[in-house]
Amino acid sequence: MSNGDIFVGEVIGTAILILFGAGVCAAVTLRHSKARAAGWVVIAFGWGFGVLAGAYTAAPLSGGQLNPAVTIGIAVDTGKWDKVWVYLLGQFAGAMLGAVLTYLVYLAQFQANVPDGESGEEPTPTLGIFSTIPEIRNPAANLITEIIATMALVLPILAFGLTKGLGQSGTTVLIVSLLVVGIGLSLGGPTGYAINPTRDLGPRIVHTLLPIPHKGTSDWGYAWIPVVGPLIGGALAGLLYNVAF
Repeated sequence: MSNGDIFVGEVIGTAILILFGAGVCAAVTLRHSKARAAGWVVIAFGWGFGVLAGAYTAAPLSGGQLNPAVTIGIAVDTGKWDKVWVYLLGQFAGAMLGAVLTYLVYLAQFQANVPDGESGEEPTPTLGIFSTIPEIRNPAANLITEIIATMALVLPILAFGLTKGLGQSGTTVLIVSLLVVGIGLSLGGPTGYAINPTRDLGPRIVHTLLPIPHKGTSDWGYAWIPVVGPLIGGALAGLLYNVAF
């Protein structure tokens, strides 16, 4: 795979991932969305489908990693670091692009995010559409959650490579997508399961820059946790896989 193919593949795949993922969060969150208050299960499946669409689309060009934690885990396991920077640049650019596309899809809803004079309803905080927010703000606990949840993602992904039937049948991405749904349902409650540094950081930057009415804070004091935690989790998963398998 050339550097150009990797970059383009990761940009496109990660943009699709974020478009689906942030899109389902917008659908459930924004006041004038038909899917408002549809719930956590809908969000988990929306992110899973985002992985499905993004990874299958990017696979012919880059392999469809779409996540620096996965890229780091693979590099730690294999010792091959020469292409890591290309993957990370593509993933970061794609995450920002996907966040912008989500904003455009829900542009009318974002513009209507103002106090409702008739019902007295306050504007909707919008950061949760783009990035993660902990349910209980405890940096140590939040960091541990992201490390463990990311290990629960990356270690199975590495192990799937040993199952030849998955690769031959082309169902590896489908299984990974279901894995993401499972992580969301089982481990997503404490922090919103970033498990992907660029998935959180890129859209958080976009949230800061976009002219969303009454958008609220971008919470930069918390932003390091969904970056550092998944990177540690990915590296630990790669190390564990290398030692155990």
